[in-house]
Amino acid sequence: MQKRTKSILDELANIPVSKDRENLVESRAGHVIQGAINLINYIKENYDAEQADELERRLLNSIRSQDPNKFARGIRRFRKDN
Repeated sequence: MQKRTKSILDELANIPVSKDRENLVESRAGHVIQGAINLINYIKENYDAEQADELERRLLNSIRSQDPNKFARGIRRFRKDN
């Protein structure tokens, strides 16, 4: 009987990859939240207080309602005013 050997690459390719959903969700959520915080800080630095509050409200409502157009409309309105 002939003994078959596998290369280390074959062994690695055949290792079952288990995705840890909780870690994936936690990691993605952390990135999204940090990105939103950075965006809110950027808005506060580049718009006056009234406009920044309006854009922050629109951003949160857009996320809540899953409608990015709500935020985009606010940006377009401010662009037209300037």
